[in-house]
Amino acid sequence: MNDNGSMKEIIIITGAGSGLGREFALQLPAFVPADEIWLMSRNAEKLRQTEELIKRKVNPGRNIKPRIFPADISGKTGVHAFAKLLQDEEMAAEGLRIKALVNNAGFGTYGPVMETEIEDQLDMIELNALTPAGFCMAGIPYMEKGSVIINTASLAAFAPLGNFAVYAATKAFLHSFTTALAAETADRGIRICSVCPGPVATNFAAVASKGARMEVKGGADAAKTAAHAIRAALAGKHTSLMLLKWKLKAFLSRFIPRYAFARWTFVHEKRPRNSGDGKIIPQ
Repeated sequence: MNDNGSMKEIIIITGAGSGLGREFALQLPAFVPADEIWLMSRNAEKLRQTEELIKRKVNPGRNIKPRIFPADISGKTGVHAFAKLLQDEEMAAEGLRIKALVNNAGFGTYGPVMETEIEDQLDMIELNALTPAGFCMAGIPYMEKGSVIINTASLAAFAPLGNFAVYAATKAFLHSFTTALAAETADRGIRICSVCPGPVATNFAAVASKGARMEVKGGADAAKTAAHAIRAALAGKHTSLMLLKWKLKAFLSRFIPRYAFARWTFVHEKRPRNSGDGKIIPQ
């Protein structure tokens, strides 16, 4: 219960330590008033940095309490832990309402399926697909009319990609799930949006290439991408595509045979990655 004696209202953001997640954390409180903003990621130090930025940049005008939850949220274990956290917080606060849930945590791995570590790919499926779906399932019972969910999918959701097969498949799942969930919850007044950006200037490439490529080529500005996504979600749109070229690619994907697109990207769109022994594999 907050200081006014009413139900505690919260914003939850996964992957909040950097990139789009950090931008969502800095920008959402201006549009969604809440008592607390929960920041989730495996990297505690980066979460603390986001927490400090909120205190300096957000709280001078808004009294929102940032709380950090450094943990591995992937898979069924992460979802069950999240559900337990919500139950415990609801009991402690004598009422809990989720005003906004942003499922932003995720990662990619460059390379053909059979040349990429199995564990990395299985972890990707858990974090990119199972976790956001499970967080939605656990979180929606704590939502009411006006609550919003933002799921970070990708432009990769619109077609299968060679050299990026598992990542694109997880994002296709998330985009499809998000759209269907939006339809199922429309009568409750819960706004749900699938954010489908192309390249964004974050540390995504450094992770996906294991250090072989430190920056996303031609990446869009993360702050602008997050701002567009927030506006789209609050306006009740079900998909957010900021740039015209992203919209065009998503549209044209309907007319290109899926196998042909996967084959083309496998042959012509190579991405470098570190083999793990310090050698760069020139994908």
